Amino acid sequence: MAAEPIPTEPHSLDDDPAFPLHRGGKLEMRSTIPVRNKDDLSLAYTPGVARVCTAIADNPELAYDYTWTSKVVAVVTDGTAVLGLGDIGPAASMPVMEGKSLLFKEFADVDSVPIALNCTGVDEIVDTVIRLAPSFGGINLEDISAPRCFEIEDRLREALDIPVFHDDQHGTAIVALAALKNAARFVGKPLSELRAVVAGAGASGIAVSQILIEAGIGDIALSDSKGLIHEGRDGLNPVKQRIAAITNRSHLKGSTEEALRGADVFIGLSGSTVHESCVATMSDSAIVFALSNPTPEVHPEVARRHAKVVATGRSDFPNQINNVLAFPGIFRGALDVRAHTITEGMKLAAANALAGIVGDDLTADYVIPNPFDDRVAPAVTAAVAAQARAEGVNRI
Repeated sequence: MAAEPIPTEPHSLDDDPAFPLHRGGKLEMRSTIPVRNKDDLSLAYTPGVARVCTAIADNPELAYDYTWTSKVVAVVTDGTAVLGLGDIGPAASMPVMEGKSLLFKEFADVDSVPIALNCTGVDEIVDTVIRLAPSFGGINLEDISAPRCFEIEDRLREALDIPVFHDDQHGTAIVALAALKNAARFVGKPLSELRAVVAGAGASGIAVSQILIEAGIGDIALSDSKGLIHEGRDGLNPVKQRIAAITNRSHLKGSTEEALRGADVFIGLSGSTVHESCVATMSDSAIVFALSNPTPEVHPEVARRHAKVVATGRSDFPNQINNVLAFPGIFRGALDVRAHTITEGMKLAAANALAGIVGDDLTADYVIPNPFDDRVAPAVTAAVAAQARAEGVNRI
C-alpha cells in the first residue's frame, strides 16, 4: 500500500503539533532601546546617528562598540545537506536555520540571523558571505554538503577577520572528542593507545578524525562508500588525499568491517549499517559511537552486548553527541574577546572543558554532559575565551 501523502493545507498541517510550533517562524527582532519621544528618535536615528556613522567611517573598529556587529552571528546555509534530509533547498532549510538561531540564544545568549542562500557554487557562496560579513561578528556555516564545505570554510577563514565555523564539521568533532576522552578514561586506556575506525568521510567524519589526531589518538582509519581510505587509493578527492596522508598508519585496506577487528573505537557518521558480528570482533574494552540520525549504524542495545561505552546522536539514549554542547559556548567565548578566528587550540580547549564537567561522576552511561546542564555553556565560553587570549587572536 502506498504511503499517504503529507497534507499541504495549513489547517490539516496544524493537526501535527510540530506545525503550530513553527507557524510564523521561531524568531523575532526586538529593539534594545526605547523610542518614546522626539528626543529619543533624534538620537536613535537622524540627526544623532550621523555622528556615530562619521566616527565609524574614521575608525572602523568602532563598529564593534556602537553597532550590533560584535555580538551577532550569521547562520548560513545553501540547503544542500540539511539535518539528515539531504539537499532540500534554501526555503525548506529555514526551519532548521531558525532552530539553530534559537539554540544560540537559549543556550549562550548569542544573537544570530538565519540566512539561506539561493546558490550552491563555491565561488557564489564565498563571494556572498564576504559581502554580508560587515554586518556580523561571526559566521556559522551550516548544512553545506561535502566536499564543497571544506573549500568554502577555508576560503572564508582566509578572507575574513572574524570567526568562521562550520558546525557540521567542528561542532561534532569537539563533542565527540570530549566524549571519547571520558570513554577512554572509563575503560582505562589513554587516547594514545586507542585504534579507531571512522565510517564516513564527509564533513563530520573528516573533522572528527582531524581533531582526534590533534588530541593524540594512537591510530585512526576512515572509510567511505568504497572502503578504507589509504594513501595511493585511486579516485580520492583532494580532501581525502590530505586525510589519507595523516591517518591509517597501519596501512589497512578493504572494508570498515575488516578494520573493526581488534579496534578499540568505532565512530559512525555514515548512515550505513554495521552488523553485530563485526562489533563483536572489536577489543574487549570497545567504545562505540553510532552517531547517524535517526538510525544509528548499530542499535545501542545491540552494541552494549559487546562494547563498554556506547554513544549515539539521539536524545532517547544515554551519551548523546549533540552539537549544542559546543557551538553556543564557542561563539560566546569568541565574541566576548572579539576573536579574529577560531583556532584548533580553541576547539581543543572547548573539548577539554566539556570533558571536565563529567569529572568524578563518570560512568558508562555518562561520558558527556546533558545539553541542559547549565554548566556547559559557561565552561566552554571561558575555555575558548582564555585560549583565544593565550594565542593572541583576541581584540579585547
